Amino acid sequence: MTERQIEQFRDQVLTAAAAKRPLRIRGGGTKDWYGQALAGDILDTRTFSGIVDYEPTELVITARCGTPLAEIEAALAERGQMLAFEPPHFGDGATFGGAIAAGLSGPRRATSGALRDFVLGAVLMDGTGEVLTFGGQVMKNVAGYDVSRLLAGSMGTLGLMLQHSVKVLPLAVREATLRFELSEIDAIRRLNEWGGQPLPISASCWCDGVMTVRLAGAAAAVDAAVRQFGGEAVTDGPAFWASLREQQQPFFTLPASGADSLWRLSVPSTASAIVLKGAQLIEWGGAQRWLKAGSDAATAKNIRSAVTAVGGHATLFRASDNSARSDNGVGVFQPLAPAIARIHERLKASFDPSHIFNPGRMY
Repeated sequence: MTERQIEQFRDQVLTAAAAKRPLRIRGGGTKDWYGQALAGDILDTRTFSGIVDYEPTELVITARCGTPLAEIEAALAERGQMLAFEPPHFGDGATFGGAIAAGLSGPRRATSGALRDFVLGAVLMDGTGEVLTFGGQVMKNVAGYDVSRLLAGSMGTLGLMLQHSVKVLPLAVREATLRFELSEIDAIRRLNEWGGQPLPISASCWCDGVMTVRLAGAAAAVDAAVRQFGGEAVTDGPAFWASLREQQQPFFTLPASGADSLWRLSVPSTASAIVLKGAQLIEWGGAQRWLKAGSDAATAKNIRSAVTAVGGHATLFRASDNSARSDNGVGVFQPLAPAIARIHERLKASFDPSHIFNPGRMY
């Protein structure tokens, strides 16, 4: 790492801590809309960029926080590898650190694992300016492993994440995308049936009576599954899954009137259809469901009650009128149980005693 850049970050952190002035840690800003209201002076991570270490035979890449996500994906693709959790970019300027901080995974998550499952190590600057190292660059190194994972999805609230090491996987030898006409209930049932079999399913999507499935793996396995499944072959499969990952499909377009917001429902994959007012799109074999509905307090209560009843939780992912950031009592993330909230508070106090990093971005 460049010591001069680290010293500049440290000076900015210590100055903010002394003045009790919040800092807004920011990379490309492609996910500024995600989470609660933004606050504080910008600490731009994009100057701290570059791949530190990449050894394809070890299936591990280490990069600085400001490294463009596209640069990392291109380097991996050259060696026939990928970020298996398929992190969404949501814009051309997405950075590696921003992807880790947001903790979002793409269509492959249900079969390959979540982003945090691939995090091996991290280097963090805490609220006192101290640089802390957690984990390592190999799976067998478990020292501080949980802390490295803890940072994934923390929205930059625990400190400045300087560097990360993540596990990568080989690209599939063959992929095929199939499409079927199925009702919501039948699609969920079929996905759960397939989920219990040794099939090379790497992604699924149901919307408006159509289910799309991606098969990926060894050529023989994919070809056999194609014959078994039937359905209609989709010729532009890669483009379809990329648009799903980036939420560029028509379903994700929110009305200019602000009448609808986008809710993310995280539920057990075995949960049957959740009857709520509004259109739905289902991913991850049934475990992730997107809902277009209002974001007023009454609607939010109804949605979260229904989702909690099946063992899940609901996030107000995106609001066209920014109501997710207003003080309407709804909150972007589902309220935590008191015991979990206290753990969050203690972690925040431990890593960020002056409470300067992205304050209020999560809760």
